[in-house]
Amino acid sequence: MDFQLTEEQKMVRDMVRRFAETEVKPFAAELDRTHRHPAEILAQMAEMKLLGIAVPEEYGGGGMDNVSYVLSMIEISRACASCGVIMSVNNSLYCFPVMAYGTHEQKQKYLEPVASGRSLGCYGLTEAGAGSDPANMRTTAVRDGDGWILNGEKKFITNGNVADYCVLAAVTEKGKGYKGISTFVVNLKETKGFSVGVVEEKMGINASGTAELIFEDAHAPADALLGQPGEGFRQMLTTLDGGRIGIASQAIGIGRAALEDALAYAKEREQFGKPIAEFQAIQWKLADMAMELDAAELLTLRAAYLEDKHLPYEKEAAMAKCFASDSAMRAAVEGVQVLGGYGYIREYPMERHMRDAKITQIYEGTNEIMRLVIARNLIKGK
Repeated sequence: MDFQLTEEQKMVRDMVRRFAETEVKPFAAELDRTHRHPAEILAQMAEMKLLGIAVPEEYGGGGMDNVSYVLSMIEISRACASCGVIMSVNNSLYCFPVMAYGTHEQKQKYLEPVASGRSLGCYGLTEAGAGSDPANMRTTAVRDGDGWILNGEKKFITNGNVADYCVLAAVTEKGKGYKGISTFVVNLKETKGFSVGVVEEKMGINASGTAELIFEDAHAPADALLGQPGEGFRQMLTTLDGGRIGIASQAIGIGRAALEDALAYAKEREQFGKPIAEFQAIQWKLADMAMELDAAELLTLRAAYLEDKHLPYEKEAAMAKCFASDSAMRAAVEGVQVLGGYGYIREYPMERHMRDAKITQIYEGTNEIMRLVIARNLIKGK
């Protein structure tokens, strides 16, 4: 098995690493403190084609592969987890389903503005009573002439307060459970009856807006439907598989930031006449962090490779997301411990890494759900 990256993939990784180090990382603490949307950073990312990496150039994207996406996501998230999740949602949860299920005309209309980075996209799935159980969703789409009338509220939507476009899941046929769900792509800025509700105050990823989307007799045109009615649940599952690769990459980036900061501190901090990095108790923490993050990266690259080869990757994506997010959380917790009291104060970035890492165990499917997905695939022999 060849673990070597191609020259193009190395070039992308190195380019994004330089950009993240010089143009993103210096602003991460300020963005976290002020909760400010990083518009100027996203504009630069758009120029680099990072907001539509795997979308063909024909539709405004970078025309790259998903391995390059993972490498780029790690570097951006290592510098700023908020910028990382904005990038992940735009690529995995908006661009992917429009690219995979949209017609040529829909891609021109709804994909190109977002893949190019001129606009941002979001994904409207979660509701107050429908998180891990999407069949319980209450948002509806009812035919109205040649269009649709949308009613309902979506909850915890990343980018929801700033997005121009939304891939939206809604019930088109009540009483059919999963088979009654359809997917729509909606231009939020041109949809009467749409409004942004509460923008949540969160523990972490504070420069990334998390908002309610409210639809009250909102009209969507006929071409808003992706695929056919009733195909939404299947489309959703495939979309979330790719989303889990994105969040696994985000988690690895956060974990690597925690490891790097802990290592640098351990080399400088002296106790009992020598750097604490020379104490075995600290060395074992650093070793475990490095070992788990390397394993997480390999799992994530495997999932991305399978996606690029158009091979099944549901189980592999769930494994990557679950292991990477758990590893990132452990790295952040241990990083705080290495720094001691300094790890607990905001003068140092470690406490931000810990706050940012936690959400990766929750969104794109909780890690409890990830384990169910993995077990289901094992039982089926996949």
